[in-house]
Amino acid sequence: MDAYDEGSSARHGPDAPSRPAPPAQRSAQADPAEPDVSHGPPQPDAHHGPEPEPLVPPRPEPEPVVPPRLEPEPVASLAPSDPYPPGEPRTGIAALSPRYQVGVALALAVVAIGVCVHIGMTFLHVAPANTVTREHGEAVDDWIYPEFEQNWKLFAPNPLQQNISIQVRAGIRGPDGMTLTTGWYDLSAEDGRAIDGNLLPSHTQQNELRRAWDFFVATHDSENRPVGLRGSLSESYLRRIMVLRLGRDDAVRAATGGSGVIERVQVRSRTSNVPPPEWSREKVSTTPSYRELPWWRVPRDEARGGVR
Repeated sequence: MDAYDEGSSARHGPDAPSRPAPPAQRSAQADPAEPDVSHGPPQPDAHHGPEPEPLVPPRPEPEPVVPPRLEPEPVASLAPSDPYPPGEPRTGIAALSPRYQVGVALALAVVAIGVCVHIGMTFLHVAPANTVTREHGEAVDDWIYPEFEQNWKLFAPNPLQQNISIQVRAGIRGPDGMTLTTGWYDLSAEDGRAIDGNLLPSHTQQNELRRAWDFFVATHDSENRPVGLRGSLSESYLRRIMVLRLGRDDAVRAATGGSGVIERVQVRSRTSNVPPPEWSREKVSTTPSYRELPWWRVPRDEARGGVR
């Protein structure tokens, strides 16, 4: 047989290169009729194509992140809001009917006007003399005296340095018709004893007697003669206080031993200088001085306690 024979049974020489068999022959040799029994370990079946990948459950896709929705900020309204929301009951003046609201507004207006007038009158009273006080001084005094009189002696450059006590005595007609004169009653000392140690002393105990005496001195001259129309008013005011105090202290019963009637009273002041402190070298006389007023006849209605 020729060496160049290309049959399946052809033999090749040692120098001849081996040629691969055609595809048809290779497939015939790979599939023989009888199985080829080999003496080696069993080989795994050959699979044609890529091996199947293991089944892996699909990973859930992350949800898309949605940015938060920005709400527009509320714009402040220029219109005034209702202070009373619907359903909430109103209180105060707003709860009143319109007619009563008008009445309350008028009352507040009257009070405000009165306060302004009082402040203005007080300012004119304490202010230095000016055109308004010269023209309307009498109206200002009628408004201020006696309830709203201003006294700035505590803050004056030269405050009072004297002790002034008010004393009174009375002429009392007894049941037998005889008139007896009582001794001097120191009313200022009585008020002082009532105030001493009292945390809440009354306004009457502190100021009534003192203000009445200051009113009298301001409206009388050194001879105890009234100056103007207010002089007689100050006399009546001081006299009534004396009669009431004597009746309250039961001076009539002490003088007559029973019932009696006050016919007249006499008032005097006792003034003494305040002694200087021990470290001061100032020399001041402490001898008291007296100012006695004339006897005042007491009207019958005042004597029987009809005037209060």
